[in-house]
Amino acid sequence: MSAADRDAEAELKKLEAKIDSLLSLYKALQEENRSLKVELEQSARERARLIEKNSHARDRVSAMISQLKSLGHDA
Repeated sequence: MSAADRDAEAELKKLEAKIDSLLSLYKALQEENRSLKVELEQSARERARLIEKNSHARDRVSAMISQLKSLGHDA
């Protein structure tokens, strides 16, 4: 094997290692992206639930205020 062949072989090995590394990184990023999408979806559902809960609480407080006002007018 000539020096040029050995150099080409060494370069090929480096490229294979880089490709393997990039594939591993790609798979890790793909999994992280999937996980973040799930987390985002869960956060959106939680936000909607909290908005609804806040709205119900606001309605109850408003009703209590109305009751207190009517009690004050009756007295």
